[in-house]
Amino acid sequence: MKKIGLLLSFTLLMLIFSGCGVQKETVSEPVLAIGLMPDVDSIPFIIAQEKGFFKEEGVQVTLTSFKSAVERDSALQSGNLDGAVSDVLAEAFAKQGGFDTVITSATTGSYKLVAGQQEAVTSLQNLKGRDVAISKNTIIEYVTDEIAAHSGLSAADINKVIVPQIPVRLEMLQNGKIAAATLPDPLATLAIKNGGKLVNSSEQLGINPGVMLFTAKAAKEKGQQIQAMYRAYNKAVDYINNEPLENYLELVIEKSGFPPAIKDTLVLPEYQKAAAPKPKDVEDVIAWLKQKELIQQVYTYQELVNDRFVR
Repeated sequence: MKKIGLLLSFTLLMLIFSGCGVQKETVSEPVLAIGLMPDVDSIPFIIAQEKGFFKEEGVQVTLTSFKSAVERDSALQSGNLDGAVSDVLAEAFAKQGGFDTVITSATTGSYKLVAGQQEAVTSLQNLKGRDVAISKNTIIEYVTDEIAAHSGLSAADINKVIVPQIPVRLEMLQNGKIAAATLPDPLATLAIKNGGKLVNSSEQLGINPGVMLFTAKAAKEKGQQIQAMYRAYNKAVDYINNEPLENYLELVIEKSGFPPAIKDTLVLPEYQKAAAPKPKDVEDVIAWLKQKELIQQVYTYQELVNDRFVR
């Protein structure tokens, strides 16, 4: 009986260890969940996913597109995202609200203030007192105010109409419901192609407040995955900068949710490999936020940016 008992005990232990072994083999690497916006900043992530660069670097990435900054930030703060294509403003607001995030790199974006086809506009001065569609307290409003200042106007000289969703903003502009709108590319370029008039842009002003940010939790627990993601991102940048656009244009339109009309107007910037944002781009945004009394504390560059993933 003792021998039978020992045999049963041994068999049971073998089953337990065997089961543990099976469980270990099926454990997978953590998934990195990234939020995208309908703009050119997001395209390298789409290319990295669809061309298999994430897989080559051994990282699982899920991409989710959002139509507004509010929707993106809600998903980030609810724990549904690890990181997102975002801006310095969102980072400062998160810090102030007690939700810890960190900027890990700059992105390559473009933001344009476009007047409607029916508007007789040659400069922002012609839009004084007119309706300009923006999204409030976002990179869009910041760029709009910078364009106004460059034109000798104050932010109060134009009537800001709050339209959070980017596609709706474009539609209102094209239907003549507003005089002008500030939009990210490629939708801004589409608006111009359809008769809109370029007033000014972030490129012309030499500003770039767009960034990639991650939650502090993801930065701490998924550091290897973030580094792998950036290696794949850099491969995508090389691919985009060297491959003819027509070879991946249909793919970008399908996966980004851009309107099909973009096909004839899409112009991509010269993408840069992942690097930390310039201190001036960050500090100017913080100064704007403080001047508007949107934040109580002046955050330093070091408090907002961690470049360890892109060194």
